[in-house]
Amino acid sequence: MAPHKPIFWCLLAAALGGCQRPHGDSAAPVAPPPEAAVKVLAVERERRWATEEVVGTVQPKLRAVLEAKVQARIEEMRAAPGKSVKAGELLVRLDDREIRARFERARAHYEQAERDLRRADSLHRQKSLSQAELDAAETELRVAAAALREAETLLGHTRITAPFDGVITAKLADVGDLAVPGRPLLAIQDPRALRLEADLPEALLDRVRLGQKLTVRIPAAQLTVEGVVSEITPVADPRTRTFPVKVDLPARPGLRSGQFGRLLVPVAEVEAVRVPASAIQIRGQMELAYVVEEGRAALRLVKTGKRLGDEVEVVSGLAAGEMLIVEADRPLRDGQPVKIP
Repeated sequence: MAPHKPIFWCLLAAALGGCQRPHGDSAAPVAPPPEAAVKVLAVERERRWATEEVVGTVQPKLRAVLEAKVQARIEEMRAAPGKSVKAGELLVRLDDREIRARFERARAHYEQAERDLRRADSLHRQKSLSQAELDAAETELRVAAAALREAETLLGHTRITAPFDGVITAKLADVGDLAVPGRPLLAIQDPRALRLEADLPEALLDRVRLGQKLTVRIPAAQLTVEGVVSEITPVADPRTRTFPVKVDLPARPGLRSGQFGRLLVPVAEVEAVRVPASAIQIRGQMELAYVVEEGRAALRLVKTGKRLGDEVEVVSGLAAGEMLIVEADRPLRDGQPVKIP
């Protein structure tokens, strides 16, 4: 049986420019490639923390769903999704005619009880009224005062205000709707203070602690920030066997509630080669890189691991101390002369 040809290297050469064969003595000599100016980076093995990624969602630290505490028809709705509001600002006004009538009745009762007590006290000093009758008048005033406070509180519930500075995120009712206790009317949140909420697997629970600083990536906003663990639920969800964890995030442009995020949990310290991702070329299913050997570009087949921002981890194919070509003024070929400015 004839010996096998080096198919792999032929395929590799084909990907870079073709696997050529001589066609007799008449074939013209191939001109050597011109010298290329390159920038290089010394390959180093660095110690870093290997991490596990836990997916989560960016949520506001302050958020609330506003409901009515009394049953009444909505007369005015001043809120709309996206509107910024201040704490104490009026958002919804309910029909208060029935409750206001109750308040006026309670106030009239209280004023009458006050007059009755003053008259009873005067008669008691004149020895014309017993102590028991005076005590009854005092009790009646206290009952009237409690009823007035109750009616005043109910009247206040007809005006629904913002509990904090924030932005309206949902309007769930409108003018003319009947507001009843337990039915949401508005949703509000504070977009200035955000956090990542994630479900931590049971195996990673001992790797996270309160106050710990962890890296969080937000792909949609192209952000990598450092957050602080603020809450860890000590009881696992019986369905998923995960522990909810909350990580406070710093304010950054482009960071919004509802965005998808990844929490990087450190699990072990390892040594790894990390290089700029731009230095790795992708040809089909192959990952390639060039290093400088004796003044020439030497092609290397590499294998990469995790991508960390603008850098990528190289699992195999590069050794510490080699000079990796990270930039060239022209396309490179294996064996091409290079110069380092």
